[in-house]
Amino acid sequence: MNAQRDYDTLVSRGLKLDLTRGKPSPRQLDLADAMLTLPTSYVARDGMDGRNYGNLQGLAELRELFGPVLQVPAEQLVVGGNSSLTMMHDTVVHALLSPVPGAPVRWVEAGEITFLCPVPGYDRHFTICERFGIKMVAVPMNADGPDMDVVERLVAEDASVKGMWCVPKYSNPSGIVYGDETVRRLASMRTAAPDFRIFWDNAYAVHHLTEDHAEIADLLALSASHGNADRVFVYGSTSKVTLAGSGVSFFGSSPANVAWFLANTAKQSIGPDKINQLRHVEFLRDGAGVAAHMRKHAELIGPKFAVVDQILSKELGELATWTSPKGGYFITLEVPNARRVVELAKNAGIALTPAGATHPYGDDPSDRFIRIAPTYPSLDELEQAMHGLVICVRAAT
Repeated sequence: MNAQRDYDTLVSRGLKLDLTRGKPSPRQLDLADAMLTLPTSYVARDGMDGRNYGNLQGLAELRELFGPVLQVPAEQLVVGGNSSLTMMHDTVVHALLSPVPGAPVRWVEAGEITFLCPVPGYDRHFTICERFGIKMVAVPMNADGPDMDVVERLVAEDASVKGMWCVPKYSNPSGIVYGDETVRRLASMRTAAPDFRIFWDNAYAVHHLTEDHAEIADLLALSASHGNADRVFVYGSTSKVTLAGSGVSFFGSSPANVAWFLANTAKQSIGPDKINQLRHVEFLRDGAGVAAHMRKHAELIGPKFAVVDQILSKELGELATWTSPKGGYFITLEVPNARRVVELAKNAGIALTPAGATHPYGDDPSDRFIRIAPTYPSLDELEQAMHGLVICVRAAT
């Protein structure tokens, strides 16, 4: 009955706390305030007036800055608006309506389309598939990435498998980093579909929480070396690096895929926001500038991840398991009766991402996974929310 008494007390406090989305906190956004006075010049390195139309691929100086970060040659990188999710969405639309290199027909003419979805995974990836009626097949995650025995079997035996979602570094939401052997197998595996694509969402490429920086193998280069140059679509953005609503995004791939992407994009745009691109180049400067800026982020959010780990370790013990990532934006909590925990938390004024959001169709068959997003709340709010969440876990179990 102590658990019920504690829960009743929690509800009576009338809390209003939110752990739902991985948003930068106001203090993190403050780190990039200097960008609001930039650029000091509207002229790009090649002499182009950034205020005018043109340069659909994006400024060379920005592509050179982020090419090494995303493991994509600068000439094979495209710069977009503030959302890499938009670029992923548009890539799917382009593939549905215009044959990707190597495809016999447009995906919309290919019958059933299937994507592999490592779980736990990113709910917005799944939303894209749901919107376009793309079948999703869950693939379990191991400590070094998706279960490659399952992946290799599915892509080899089913030609309807056209795509696979991957967040390879500090994965959303588990924080897992793909091992070198996992990446090699993704690059070299045999696929029944000649137009199979890996959507390589490297969203957390520079989002380290410690000085022990994770590195991943270069999937784009490895795929090319195994004769699968067109296999990979790479994505990234500065949404959690500079200003979340005013960042830049990136699409990278083989020369053939980039030409295909730009040919389709030319139908919807005469050119991107090059003033914002100049602003990013002037603010971040180079790779060392990016690293220095991200250390400031780590100083702000590292203590929040530490608080979550401390509270869970002290108060939950054997009732739950959770991840302790070295980077990224999320922690995965595994508990019995996850849906009930989220419901109890909601009634107590603590908003959590819906249980099941980590799986396709919102269906976690084990009812165990809860995604915790600790970055946005203040440290005090986060401590309150985590102590409350612990009470909800105890009450649910």
